[in-house]
Amino acid sequence: MRVGLLGLGRIGLFHATTLSTLADELVVSDVDRARAEDVAARLGARVADPFDADAVVIATPTSTHAEALLRACELGVPAFCEKPAAPGVAETLRVVEAVERSGTLVHIGFQRRFDAGYAAAREALRGGELGDAHRVHLVTADPAPPPAEYVALSGGIFRDCHIHDFDILRWVTGHEVDAVYATGANRGEDFFAEAGDVDTSSALMTMDDGTLVTLQGSRHNGAGYDVRMEIAGTRATWAVGLGDRTPLRSVEGLTPDGEPWPDFLTRFDAAYVAEMEAFLAAARGERESPCTVQDALAALYIAEAADLSRRTDRPVRLLEVAK
Repeated sequence: MRVGLLGLGRIGLFHATTLSTLADELVVSDVDRARAEDVAARLGARVADPFDADAVVIATPTSTHAEALLRACELGVPAFCEKPAAPGVAETLRVVEAVERSGTLVHIGFQRRFDAGYAAAREALRGGELGDAHRVHLVTADPAPPPAEYVALSGGIFRDCHIHDFDILRWVTGHEVDAVYATGANRGEDFFAEAGDVDTSSALMTMDDGTLVTLQGSRHNGAGYDVRMEIAGTRATWAVGLGDRTPLRSVEGLTPDGEPWPDFLTRFDAAYVAEMEAFLAAARGERESPCTVQDALAALYIAEAADLSRRTDRPVRLLEVAK
């Protein structure tokens, strides 16, 4: 199987390393030709048009995702794309229409779906082991903020960071968000406020079955990378992401004693590999993709509602932003 990879930044390089062991042939491309040639030489790949392949992996900046996906649909090349499918709703809808019209496989990179902990929680909840879910809590906290130039183009913390929380919430519970009340604060660098963004976030969501969900996030979690999910049901309460490397200290002594997770790539290393294996299997026609462009649109609607809520200081129902 010949696989093309477009974009060789941090996540692109990770995917390149993974694909060099999964694909029969790997071709790579980047705006920095020298970088592409260096990666190709180290991994036994070639520098060429990544769309001239049996499948393409898109790991370029967010602003280029829609254009790349539209090209994949035009050529009929199965495509994996890092989230989001596009920066905004209008562009995402264009991609959705192109995917539906062409019938092209498009798999969006929501790697948490391939993490063993989240998968176990989904199975336990849907199998009745937890009883009826009454409360869910989500945490995503980065150890250090991204560069100012990235923040300015990111779309904000709810679209860029918490979109993973919104997707995994839908996937684990099997329910949709009905309403969001979100807020945020700036507790660090000025460039967040200058970009109209916040570095500290919180939200309360109500699901369509009445389940209450709380969310918190930070770009300044100096203890390490912290991503967790708690599900409180009528029979049991489970936590995902609470282990030896969770950057959390308990004054009662129940403290993880491993090295804290330094970043998302280390925390979700196995999940990233598993999602790429799933995409290639789908591209070969062996299974359906579990992360569709419709899933990307659904998560984006929640992010849009959360951002609107933060800016207007009021609850926002999903019906206000969904098209």
